[in-house]
Amino acid sequence: MAKLAELFSPKDMTVGTPWKRIVEFSIPMLLGNIAQQLYNTVDAIVIGRYVGDNALAAVGSAFPVFNFLLILFVAVASGAGIMVAQYFGAKDRERLSRSIGVCITLTAIVSTIIMVISPFVVRPMLVFINTPESILDWCADYLLILLVGNWGFSYFNILSGILRGLGDSFSALVFLLISTVLNVVLDIWFVVGLNMGVPGVAVATVIAQTVSAVLCVIKLKRMDDVFDFNLNMMKLKKEYALQLLRLGLPTGLTQAIFSLAMITVQSLTNTFGEMIIACNVIVMRVDAFAVLPNFTFGITMTTFAGQNVGAKKMDRVEQGTRQGLAIAVGVSTVITIIILLFGKYLMNIFTDTAELVDLSMRMMRILAVGYIAMAVTQVLSGVMRGAGDTVTPMWISLITTIFLRVPVAYGLAYLTRSAAYPNGRPESIFVSLLIAWVSGAIITTFFYKKGNWREKALLKDVR
Repeated sequence: MAKLAELFSPKDMTVGTPWKRIVEFSIPMLLGNIAQQLYNTVDAIVIGRYVGDNALAAVGSAFPVFNFLLILFVAVASGAGIMVAQYFGAKDRERLSRSIGVCITLTAIVSTIIMVISPFVVRPMLVFINTPESILDWCADYLLILLVGNWGFSYFNILSGILRGLGDSFSALVFLLISTVLNVVLDIWFVVGLNMGVPGVAVATVIAQTVSAVLCVIKLKRMDDVFDFNLNMMKLKKEYALQLLRLGLPTGLTQAIFSLAMITVQSLTNTFGEMIIACNVIVMRVDAFAVLPNFTFGITMTTFAGQNVGAKKMDRVEQGTRQGLAIAVGVSTVITIIILLFGKYLMNIFTDTAELVDLSMRMMRILAVGYIAMAVTQVLSGVMRGAGDTVTPMWISLITTIFLRVPVAYGLAYLTRSAAYPNGRPESIFVSLLIAWVSGAIITTFFYKKGNWREKALLKDVR
């Protein structure tokens, strides 16, 4: 029982062997991230198998817009993780409590804003990015349900981020597994049993995410030995709100930049027709799992760096960075090999259309090697964010997406136009992404070694 209780308790990453702490924290979070992706993947499998390829294309076309409209939430969540990690590492109960309370209050505000504006912007945005008329209604219905019901999604992510900042990645894993199983059951019931189609998948996702959010609230309420969870601590104090936004907005802008680039490239993808749109959905679903270890190690290093910066152990931060980077690159190399050898079987999960499977595998081969480069970017960016430097990763994202990926994608499409490909070759979408990943790794390594991120610690002194 004692060992079980330890799994669900906060972890102090300022002591012990760095690589062991990193692995202990990463494994439950990686499993949790896999479960998170199962939401989207199960949606895609159920829709592709029981409704059709066009419906699959509709769900895929909706996600860039969905991500773009959740930028405000991403800003709150990213700032929360950094503040919680540093104050937990510094053993400052009052500031830790007030930081968590402000995060919860701001999330309520952001979620309400998204819920109110989404009915007015969803369809115009889908029209703007050239969503084919044949899938427009499905896209709009799917997006609207997700965004109007975004409270569950928003609160689960913010509260699980707080748990991770406290070093507890295991509780978030358990809650995700529960909600993922619920999502699978509801997907099949709503789509196959009740014949609700695309809207049924969205409703299932909203319900499952709300359940996971409620479980997080219950868990945090029981952690009164670590921080105070009450209405007084949830007052929107200006100092904490400004610090949260100062830390979170650069990451939110990074997500905005990334999402805007996705929307812009999605507009190009839509010109290639339904087959390429469906291919892009399948590749991105497999890609979503392939990048999970990288994103996991990035978040792990943010928590590791944050706690150790809070404890003023900069030598330990650098030691952990070297060890974390070695682990991340090794895992990404294995994933790349698996994709190259067995990727076709993964594509076949989503569709029986042989042409679509072969097309998707061809595009996946282009991306495969890029996962190793992404491992470098995520680990080093995670360390910089954990130390309080969220601006440098933002600028790197700006350079590699807006000023590199988008022009390269459109430029390659233009240069490869032919009678067979009047809008250019679809490979341009994936080649541009590979170039962006490799460039991001090179630039991030340069700025990490330059070392300005060390000057950002500690957090501003607020009461």
